[in-house]
Amino acid sequence: MPTDASVPPRVRASDELRQAALEQFATVGFAASSLQQIADHAGYSKSSVLYHYASKEALLEAAIGPSIDRLESLLGDFVAGGRSAAAQAVFIERFVDFLLGNRLAVHTFVNQGQSLRGLPVIERANTAIRGLADSICADDASLAEQMRFGVALAGATYTLVAGATFLDDDEQQFADADVRDALISVLSELLLTADGRPTR
Repeated sequence: MPTDASVPPRVRASDELRQAALEQFATVGFAASSLQQIADHAGYSKSSVLYHYASKEALLEAAIGPSIDRLESLLGDFVAGGRSAAAQAVFIERFVDFLLGNRLAVHTFVNQGQSLRGLPVIERANTAIRGLADSICADDASLAEQMRFGVALAGATYTLVAGATFLDDDEQQFADADVRDALISVLSELLLTADGRPTR
């Protein structure tokens, strides 16, 4: 199963619990994940989870908050760089790297963002995604352009997590470098005009 970060030996219990929660939230869903399931998945007791995190919501914040920080930083850099085709091409490459490095967290807040509205960390993520859409799509973007953005974002996150979960075929595993190249190509086709696409 894909993870945002592999857990090295002898890590702190809070880190193991956060990683287990992230895996559960991305694959089972936040609403369907209980603190007991997270504890079992990490090999701890439920009381250990509650010792480190006051609630499932606090655990969600700890699990996806750092990825939202990175997304906000990436978005800030993109906005500062302008909307030129070259800036968009660079952004797409950096965005794909972000997706690959944060696939579980991104899957959680993109695919569950609407059902978890009202949670502060999800509101932050939703604001970042709206900012991303506003930055990628021009103010006068057509419905088709807006849909391209939605398909690109949701499709990429689904492919990186849910697709790997449902299509768990050891013979069909691809190296991250190959996935990166393919995602850059597909996102460029969806989000850039023909003259702004990188040649590969």
